[in-house]
Amino acid sequence: MSNPDELLRIEGIRKTFPGVVALDGVDFDLRRGEVHVLLGENGAGKSTLIKMLSGAYTPDAGRILAGGEEVRIQGAQDAERLGIATIYQEFNLVPDLTVAENIFLGRQPRRFGMIDRRRMEAEAAVLLERVGVQVSPRARVRELGIARLQMVEIAKALSLDARVLIMDEPTAVLTSEEVDKLFAIVRRLREDGVGVVFITHHLEEIAALGDRVTVIRDGRSVGQVPASTAEDELVRLMVGRSIEQQYPRERPGAGEALLTVEGLTRDGVFHDVSFEVHAGEVVGVAGLVGAGRTEVVRAVFGADPYDRGAVRVGGAALRRHDVNAAMAAGIGLVPEDRKGQGLVLDASVEENLGLVTLRSATRAGLVDLKGQHEAADRIARQLGVRMAGLGQHVRTLSGGNQQKVVIGKWLLAKTRVLILDEPTRGIDVGAKVEIYQLINELTAAGAAVLMISSDLPEVLGMSDRVLVMAQGRIAGELPAGEATQDAVMALAVSTPGGEDAAGTRTSSSTPTTPTNEVEAGRGR
Repeated sequence: MSNPDELLRIEGIRKTFPGVVALDGVDFDLRRGEVHVLLGENGAGKSTLIKMLSGAYTPDAGRILAGGEEVRIQGAQDAERLGIATIYQEFNLVPDLTVAENIFLGRQPRRFGMIDRRRMEAEAAVLLERVGVQVSPRARVRELGIARLQMVEIAKALSLDARVLIMDEPTAVLTSEEVDKLFAIVRRLREDGVGVVFITHHLEEIAALGDRVTVIRDGRSVGQVPASTAEDELVRLMVGRSIEQQYPRERPGAGEALLTVEGLTRDGVFHDVSFEVHAGEVVGVAGLVGAGRTEVVRAVFGADPYDRGAVRVGGAALRRHDVNAAMAAGIGLVPEDRKGQGLVLDASVEENLGLVTLRSATRAGLVDLKGQHEAADRIARQLGVRMAGLGQHVRTLSGGNQQKVVIGKWLLAKTRVLILDEPTRGIDVGAKVEIYQLINELTAAGAAVLMISSDLPEVLGMSDRVLVMAQGRIAGELPAGEATQDAVMALAVSTPGGEDAAGTRTSSSTPTTPTNEVEAGRGR
């Protein structure tokens, strides 16, 4: 006898692609008024599962039941008819249309054969109020920030009268305050009887929001546990082993200064930024969203211009706004938007790994294809990229494996200074530890790493020094032994060059004259 509160049930689902078994006998169920967390490593099969529920894929075996009845979901219209709405990490919104037009796209209310714009905007306003976002239905979507885009997607799902809401990594790019607002909305939906499938890599969110957890590993469901389950046990279920140390930083000691930034200024964006990164060390960059962290490192890499200041690599001045010069000097950048800026999605793994070294592998107009192939194969094996083969399109890889490819192309180029911007965003805990170990290998080999992260425990766990930015300036520098969450946040909310809330003076840049061994580059 079926459970009257059961909205959805998946039994023995199997899905294969050429050379890959994506899902193999997965079971899952969702009840009315619950948040059921779907947990697993990148590549475990979570995305494939939700794409079957949204109609993008059809299963090879097994069955899907809605309200106790077996159903076939062969397209988005079938999912919509069953009350299933999916919010993906990459929002499915049209930038040049208004909020109201996006919410009712393809389903606009009509009057006398014409779109009833007044009614559409009025109904959109009601939905936007329900999700608690203050935005005009007439606003263009391209004018909105990430958090508001998220809320528009939820409003769109509610307009479909969704009984099942699937949320794929909804907090990946939100601030802590925005996450709190999102959680409040999800809790209201739960109270209204909506069943929510919630995918996250942030383990601390599970107990805060979830009711049950289903763990998928290597395409199989390996356990269903309460959301109150200890994080260590969740990790063990996810990766099949215990992870003894979440941040396994090894500190080989700092050598010579490989990257020196002096007085870097871009008017209106960042001002008088100075710091050094030494061989063998990881320098973390922390700060609130909008502090200017990404803008600074893009200028260092030559991707964006700056007005004043200098960048030196190994003591040699670098031409400004010249990516080729930065690469030739040994600087590599892993951008925060790996799909938009770090990869050619429709190219193969091998082609992406060879992007940086293509020029150096070319002689008299001919590319050393054999050498490129062997190098790509070696680095893919070294990084443990999970793939069907080097010819697999990189867009079909999981997020963690895509990130390994982005990092791998810089390893092939023998990068001396690697800049990592949000290196583990959207990546599961197992893949994170693998990337941390890779950082250790780089610094042990004498490379320097500059790491931006909004994950404060990650910054504290992996950095030898922490630079804190606020309002486009460096508010202060903390050695590893003094870097605590409270100390970092105090600097992050300070006014550089003035006094913070506690009345402590803060500096506008790193001191040019060392005042102790840490600042002088010793004892890091």
